[in-house]
Amino acid sequence: MARESAPSIIFIDEIDSLCGQRGEGNESEASRRIKTELLVQMQGTGIVKVWLMDYLFSSHWDVQTAKDGVGHNDQKVLVLAATNTPYSLDQAIRRRFDKRIYIPLPDLKARQHMFKVHLGDTPHNLTEHDFEHLAYRTDGFSGSDISVCVNDVLFEPVRKTKDASYFVKTSNGIWVPCGPTQRGAVQVTLQELEAQGLASKILPPPISRTDFEKVLARQRPTVSKADLEVHNRFTKEFGEEG
Repeated sequence: MARESAPSIIFIDEIDSLCGQRGEGNESEASRRIKTELLVQMQGTGIVKVWLMDYLFSSHWDVQTAKDGVGHNDQKVLVLAATNTPYSLDQAIRRRFDKRIYIPLPDLKARQHMFKVHLGDTPHNLTEHDFEHLAYRTDGFSGSDISVCVNDVLFEPVRKTKDASYFVKTSNGIWVPCGPTQRGAVQVTLQELEAQGLASKILPPPISRTDFEKVLARQRPTVSKADLEVHNRFTKEFGEEG
């Protein structure tokens, strides 16, 4: 199908789950057949194979650039595969890939950009300095770690609104949660406002740096130094820097 629709891109995420070492005791006949067929298909002509050892989010791979490259090449099918456990792959699969590229953890600038991308259009009051602070604060985080962090932070305004005991009414009739010392603060709960038919007039506060600090205080990076050492060793033996 990919050859018929060429130029085309095939992306296989977590390829280690599909192409582990052959001959393992728990390997089924169906698994062996899948691996054999994949090896046969990848041996065919007109295919460019690139294997990524990836700790970034998959969306950060420039697929359009890859597609353009395939479109201007005699080889019309590009196979991209990603894994975090390169040594668990079968040697024959490893040999099939023309390039084995190690994409390391995101650096400072990349992490700063990721926070902005994941926040998107969500209302917040973070400054450029705050984003830089978050990037420093998350040294060692993967793209997935940052995504999980932001997703957790997105719920903080909802939690604040749900637990608030004081609200302030703005000039346009919107109720916003606040502290008891804020001017115009009214002691009322979310449930009481909803009972008064004001549910549509309640607005959660914008995301702040404090929300991120609260989440980061309980979150840890998922990639260990031992994992990075494995990838660095594999890159020296079989791969190349991305």
